[in-house]
Amino acid sequence: VLLAAAVCTKAGKAIVSRQFVEMTRTRIEGLLAAFPKLMNTGKQHTFVETESVRYVYQPMEKLYMVLITTKNSNILEDLETLRLFSRVIPEYCRALEENEISEHCFDLIFAFDEIVALGYRENVNLAQIRTFTEMDSHEEKVFRAVRETQEREAKAEMRRKAKELQQARRDAERQGKKAPGFGGFGSSAVSGGTTAAMITETIIETEKPKVAPAPARPSGPSKALKLGAKGKEVDNFVDKLKSEGENIMTSVGKRSMEAAKVLAPPVNTESVHMKIEEKISLTCGRDGGLQNMELHGMIMLHIADEKFARIRLHVENEDKRGVQLQTHPNVDKKLFTTESQIGLKNPEKSFPINSDVGVLKWRLQTTEESFIPLTINCWPSESGNGCDVNIEYELQEESLELNDVIITIPLPSGVGAPVIGEIDGEYRHDSRRNLLEWCLPVIDAKNKSGSLEFSISGQPNDFFPVHVSFVSKKNYCNIQVTKVTQVDGNSPVRFSTETTFLVDKYEIL
Repeated sequence: VLLAAAVCTKAGKAIVSRQFVEMTRTRIEGLLAAFPKLMNTGKQHTFVETESVRYVYQPMEKLYMVLITTKNSNILEDLETLRLFSRVIPEYCRALEENEISEHCFDLIFAFDEIVALGYRENVNLAQIRTFTEMDSHEEKVFRAVRETQEREAKAEMRRKAKELQQARRDAERQGKKAPGFGGFGSSAVSGGTTAAMITETIIETEKPKVAPAPARPSGPSKALKLGAKGKEVDNFVDKLKSEGENIMTSVGKRSMEAAKVLAPPVNTESVHMKIEEKISLTCGRDGGLQNMELHGMIMLHIADEKFARIRLHVENEDKRGVQLQTHPNVDKKLFTTESQIGLKNPEKSFPINSDVGVLKWRLQTTEESFIPLTINCWPSESGNGCDVNIEYELQEESLELNDVIITIPLPSGVGAPVIGEIDGEYRHDSRRNLLEWCLPVIDAKNKSGSLEFSISGQPNDFFPVHVSFVSKKNYCNIQVTKVTQVDGNSPVRFSTETTFLVDKYEIL
């Protein structure tokens, strides 16, 4: 059993110590203070023993990395654990000095807890420890994105209301009436109108410096911010129509329609619509060699009209890689095997209406390197003042077109921004998460390779694992629905397809 892990000075003063069993501060300080006195300078041992405990240690410049274990603990396992502890410390500390260790003590304690739990070694490596201590949560990102969207919508709604108040005040002034009171802004109509005017002007004045801000994603309501000359002309034209007695639709509906138009996917869906979706999970070694590649695909059928519920899908499979296909239990397997058609076992039955039904799925698992769609080659080489990193990509599957490609390279912490040499595409440096993101809008047969060079302080191991993400509107396995026909009469049916190829996991370790 491992009792404690500590970093201490040559004199036995504890800088940071993590106890894995119940132990008082006095006890641990006493054990560490006794440790330097027990060492015999003439011998090359990496451990010393007392009557009750064993110290397994490794010198690190002016410090010691010490594990305190019971005497019947497995020394070989303890030495392996000690090596991992010693590799973890440079991950968080730039220099092996007392003040640097003290500054990053909590980071080290969190990392120590990932290596050992309740006195026993966990089966983890350095890359996993780095991932676990980051505590990066997809749910948290989604929650923040949703909250930001709600805040933006609330602000847009507030501005819209303010504009409506101002419009009502203008109409009242033009027709010679008193401005109406609004809500709880005053008991009398005049005071209500004045307050509303003040609020309206305040809101619009504060927004004037931001004439056309660039939102994170396009949204319809943000058009209310563009208070230039054109907008005033449109307002005046609407006012004239209103004064002439025309019934004008409120602009809320129009704005929401515009928002829906921007946010809706550009897919022309027919009554028979199919989603073909593939997800890839791939792990490569940094020196080449595909450790594992797994690809899952599915055809989802959506029928919106009951008269097209009894149909058959004609599938064209030109895959040469040995994909394993599987049909839904209710689909006629013999018909699919002999004629490559997807139809129900009972031709008299209908497919479900207005719901997505998975009719065919496929799986490809391989370690064949030639099947890798996009190869990434990362070459960190040590130089006098750090590391020069060359990273390049090459599209092996030229029929694909990959969009929004982001290649994420981890960077050492606390060494500043990388110095970029040559780059194809763009880059983003995330200093909070210590990441360099290499962004490429599209990779296809015309733009099948590219490279990035940068320099930064660190060691070659600091720049792995490299992660890749992309989306594509072309699927990897050449499986397509070419025709849809009615069961009765075999007449063709109009259909639409939506193809996506996504990344589940794509990393170079």
